[in-house]
This record gives sequence, C-alpha cells and structure tokens, in this order.
Amino acid sequence: MKIAFLMDRLKSINPVSETTSHLMYECNQRGHTVFFLEPHDVYIRRDEVVARMRNVTVPPDLSMKKYWRALINCLKKEELIFETITDLDALFLRKNPPLNYQVMEFLAPVSDRVFMINSTVGQILGNSKLYTLNFPDIIPETHVSRDPKRLRKIIDDFGGAMVVKPLQRFGGEGVIKVSTKDRENLNSLINYYVRGYEDYPAREPVMVQEYLDVVKKEGDVRILLLNGEILGAIKRKPLPGEFRTNIYAGGRIYRHEITKQEREICRVIKDRLILDGLFFVGIDIIGNRLVEINCVNPGGIPRINQLNNDKLEVKVIDFVEQSAKDLKG
Repeated sequence: MKIAFLMDRLKSINPVSETTSHLMYECNQRGHTVFFLEPHDVYIRRDEVVARMRNVTVPPDLSMKKYWRALINCLKKEELIFETITDLDALFLRKNPPLNYQVMEFLAPVSDRVFMINSTVGQILGNSKLYTLNFPDIIPETHVSRDPKRLRKIIDDFGGAMVVKPLQRFGGEGVIKVSTKDRENLNSLINYYVRGYEDYPAREPVMVQEYLDVVKKEGDVRILLLNGEILGAIKRKPLPGEFRTNIYAGGRIYRHEITKQEREICRVIKDRLILDGLFFVGIDIIGNRLVEINCVNPGGIPRINQLNNDKLEVKVIDFVEQSAKDLKG
C-alpha cells in the first residue's frame, strides 16, 4: 500500500516518544511505501489534489533511532514525488495543533476516495475544546465567553476554583486554575485571556470549567480509542505544586486499569466519534468526567507500550489497512 503522513518536520520529532514515528515504523516494517509531507506541500493541479512528497521507505528491522536517521537522510535526496492524493491508499493527518484549515479545505473534496485518519470534517469539528459540549451529561460544568464581566460573575457565583482554557491550544499550554481568593490577579488574567482591550467582536472566547480537585491526588486518565473501541490507557499525575497532568507540563505516567465508569464514558461518545470520522482519538478523564477529546495528532502509544509491554501501533495499522481496502473496494 501507499501510505502518507502529513505531519511536522521530521527533525522536530523525538522518535522514541512520539506516536507518529511508531505508526510510520510499523508501516515500513510491513513493506508499505511510506511518504512524508508537510501542510504546505498540498496544492491543486488541473482540478486534482496533489502533494509534493518524499518517499521515506527504508530497509526494515532497524532500531527506532537508526530508522529515524534513515528517514531524515531521505530528505537529502533531490527528488520529490508529485503524487495525486487519490493514488494513495491511506493518509495520516498528524500535524500538531493548531489545525491547518486550508489543508483541510484542500483535502475535503477527495476525503471519500482515500482513507484519512482522522477525517477532514471530523478534525474541523473536533479540534476545539468545544467538541466535548456534545456530551453535556459527562463533562464538568462548563462556560465559554469573551466577556470579562460575565466570566468574573461565573467564577464568583461558582464559589470555588475553576480552570481557564484557551480553546485551540494543546499540551496544557495556557491552562490555568483561578478562584476568587486572588481577585486582583483574577481580573487581570481574565482580561489578558479574552484580550479585553479589543472591541468585543475581536476578543478571544475562552472556556471556564469546574476545577476537579481529585486531579491533584489521582491525576487524570488518557484513553486512546480506535474506531470507538478502547485501544489502551495510562494514568498521568501532576508534579508537586502543579495541577496539569500533560506530559509537556511534566506529568508522570503510570499503568492504569480502565474502570467501569470510564468504559461507560467511552460508550457514550463512541457513535458520535465514528459518525464524525474521528477514528483515532485520545480522551482525558478526571474523576469520571470527560474533560477533553484530542483528535488532532493524538499521542500516547509509546508510553502505553512501555508500561504494558504492548505494540498498539500494530492494531492501528491493521485497522487502517482494512479501512483502506474497504474504501477502495
């Protein structure tokens, strides 16, 4: 099969800890032709969606580090492959957030002719933290506004700690805990996040969500879902003095046995995820509440593999191969 990965620059990736590198490695091991491209490589030629790609297929059975060096060496070759997107069997959309809407627009017209994981429409719908609002019964109390006075009243009325989240960032970036105990800084922070100095239409809406205190002791759970089914999970705990559990914020990882309540959350969201073409996602759960759904470059495979002596990438590529065959008929 021809399988392409639209992603960040290869040199920016740590292959040992990144999910994308493990997916690429498994494709290479199976003898597929593997291509690499970046968002700016997609364009239109004679009404067709085309991309400038690099063939990064290399000999199998290398260690991960040697494999990645071999991929980077492929970039030194002069030749570019100008491939029509519909000639591919599968396309992984693995560019880190924020979502590149122009690429989604370029690819959308051919999304029914090449299997994409995740789908363009699904990523547009699901890339924001607002996507969790599709499941109001299983999320913490949530508000979104660009009005500093309204946000301040929400926090005052709530009476306890809340979490402020920018809608489009990832890895815990910009996520802060606030309360009425520090009123002077609270006003300043809210104004900063919504850009309160701008006219109302130009301000930035932010999410304010109930702070779940259980996170400091128990952390959160990252569950990877494949076609709506549980693929694997880890528990993440914050560093002392921190409440963010994200690995980028220093969160520590532990093995985790999925609970009955967590399985129920996965059941509730399954059909909607599949309907929206979100076949490979990571969800974050705190205290039996769904707090995030990550569909743009979800990660976690290497760490789950490490803790459970598993190879989850095998199951992902099995699914992609079968889905591509079904689509092509």
